Amino acid sequence: MRYRQLGKTGIELSEISLGTMSLPLDQKKATAIVDAALEKGVNYFDTADLYKYGEIEEMLGKIIKGRRDDFILASKGGNHWEKGKDNWFWDPSKAYIKEACKASLGRLGIDYLDVYQLHGGTIEDPIDETVEAFQELQQDGYIREWGISSIRPNVIKRYAGAGISSVMMQYSLLDRRPEEEILDFLYDQGISVIVRGPVAKGMLSMKAEEKVPENGFLGHTRAKVMRAAEKVQQIRGVEAAAQTAIQYVLKHPAVTSVTTGASTPQQVFENIGASELKPLTEKEYERLQNSIPAEVYEQHRV
Repeated sequence: MRYRQLGKTGIELSEISLGTMSLPLDQKKATAIVDAALEKGVNYFDTADLYKYGEIEEMLGKIIKGRRDDFILASKGGNHWEKGKDNWFWDPSKAYIKEACKASLGRLGIDYLDVYQLHGGTIEDPIDETVEAFQELQQDGYIREWGISSIRPNVIKRYAGAGISSVMMQYSLLDRRPEEEILDFLYDQGISVIVRGPVAKGMLSMKAEEKVPENGFLGHTRAKVMRAAEKVQQIRGVEAAAQTAIQYVLKHPAVTSVTTGASTPQQVFENIGASELKPLTEKEYERLQNSIPAEVYEQHRV
């Protein structure tokens, strides 16, 4: 496993991290997945209070009990929900952000989070109030660093000067919106990018043909998606397609870690295989970029 620095901090994250949204709620099975990740050098684990309405955090808390120092833990808040209810609403208020963070700490059974993230964001948010919440949580020792989870360039830029260390965003060969402006911007600011969705819902894996919908994806026709998927399969072989797709997003220097989900230990090993591959050469990287047009996202811009 290779490690990269989180923003301007002294924290080193594994370049492949484990997202917990798809963890099974069976504690024995979930523990096996987490242990498999630890065994392969993963130290960064991402969760959120909204994942199964707190149940994932509660289970993760049981799994990490007695070995907190083995984990760099991140969670997210801002989606206001109540236990027993199946709906939620966006609430970036200072009061709720602080309340949500402390509730996450309680479910996880820990005293602090290494990274706490705003789980979304809009241009209409009361940014000064929201920033104050994170700054006070940091000053009081509840969190070490903070960031946001967003794909919206205007929102990201508003928070960039407020002390964030990271931005979590969707990024893959099939969704190159971050390349248009925000990756270079964040790199220049010394802010880390945490990637989600690098394999584009399996469309860039060895099972591409069965994963690509008939209407394509994000403005790309099915034929163009399949052409890109085939190119990914050719670079390092069909069986290494997912790992190659992950290596694509790791190529940009702004990217610190790629968060992948897993529902079995075998999936963990497959994802982590990306860190065991040699990084893409410039020629391989260009071949992938040339396999699909970048400028097709007009209707999907945010």
